Amino acid sequence: MIDLEFAHGWRRDIALIGGLTAAIYVLFIAIGVFLGYDLGGVLNMLQSLTLLAAAYAMLVLALNLHWGYTGLFNIGVAGFMAVGVYTMAILTAAPDASVPGFGLPLWVGVIGGMAAAALVGLLAALPALRLKADYLAIVTLGLSEIIRLTVQSSWLSNALEENVGVATGGGSGIGVPKNLSNFAEIPYYGFSGEGELTPIGIVVFHVANTFDIPRTVFIDWTYTLLLVAFVALFYWLLYRVGNSPFGRVLKAIREDELVADSLGKNTRLFKIKVFMLGCALMGLAGMLWYGSRGYTSPDDYMPLVTFYVFVALIIGGSGSNTGSVMGGIVFAMLLYEGPTYVPRIIDQGLGYVGYSMPSAPGTIAGALGSLVAFDPLPLLAYVDSNIDALRFVLLGVVLILVIQRRPDGLLGHRVETASSVDLARPARTDGGDRDE
Repeated sequence: MIDLEFAHGWRRDIALIGGLTAAIYVLFIAIGVFLGYDLGGVLNMLQSLTLLAAAYAMLVLALNLHWGYTGLFNIGVAGFMAVGVYTMAILTAAPDASVPGFGLPLWVGVIGGMAAAALVGLLAALPALRLKADYLAIVTLGLSEIIRLTVQSSWLSNALEENVGVATGGGSGIGVPKNLSNFAEIPYYGFSGEGELTPIGIVVFHVANTFDIPRTVFIDWTYTLLLVAFVALFYWLLYRVGNSPFGRVLKAIREDELVADSLGKNTRLFKIKVFMLGCALMGLAGMLWYGSRGYTSPDDYMPLVTFYVFVALIIGGSGSNTGSVMGGIVFAMLLYEGPTYVPRIIDQGLGYVGYSMPSAPGTIAGALGSLVAFDPLPLLAYVDSNIDALRFVLLGVVLILVIQRRPDGLLGHRVETASSVDLARPARTDGGDRDE
């Protein structure tokens, strides 16, 4: 029955996610045309938006496994990402690199990173899950900061290099395999990464030369589509976990742990297992994300990253896998990246009408005061120069509106229940009272 429901529902979910993504694409294509981007610029803009949305979708799905499925309040997402990424970087970095590593194959680094994130999750869960849920939040937040400050320590990096032959790079960061060992170039050059073009590569280069699109745009899109495939894999995994006997126990713990415990379930063991699985997925998501950059540093794992993931989960709706993906898309594309285009839109718009940007007022009061004189230019100048701070204001406004108008998120009403069958009482067809 579950599989039939999934077969009937996946088309609807794909339509929801695809329709949302298409609508946002249309918006940003219009922005690109307005800003004068060529085809390569528009494709590059859409690629960066899609990659960020896919990264956040994976992280939100992993967090949904903790919070939405089991009710575990984990606010150390950034820390578990750091464990996965740094473990992979240390295992795969060449011994003669500026920040040396063990020089192991990439697949060993990925598995090792996931295992390390799961192990750290176990160490965090063992003491915290013996207490109330609030203490788990405190432990994970503190652990996340401990991890970040540890990899930032130059003393630790130097000590590891002197005694083990590997290093973390300290505050300078460490390199990670670019595009996970240039995986994205395989369709163009074959598995060796060198030599003659493959048939796909010939087509791609012909299109690139015809429309003057840089080859790197196609390679970046290939890697981005890999991340999209992993989003689908995360989604499928959470579906399988959620509808297994193990997952039904998790949802029972979320609803009422005392009842689940009274039925003979070792709830503490179940929570530890799911916490380790979610942490491993967070580590994998971090590896895939920063594999597109080829570099990472401790500044990438500030507590703000965890806050962003929770915002995306709240927007999409805790307990819904489809909502988690949609929340990641809305947050990454519209709320995080969208405001960065506002200054360019303002500058371009003023240029079209022949106005120049005045100096920005020092305070928001001064910017708003200019509206009394029907002069919007100082306000536009203030927005142009303070867009990073105003982005947090936008996040706050969105959170307030979501909590007031849609407290369950975009698809929070689709929280997956613990039962494997429909428990709704069938409607009477004889006109009688259902409560009889």
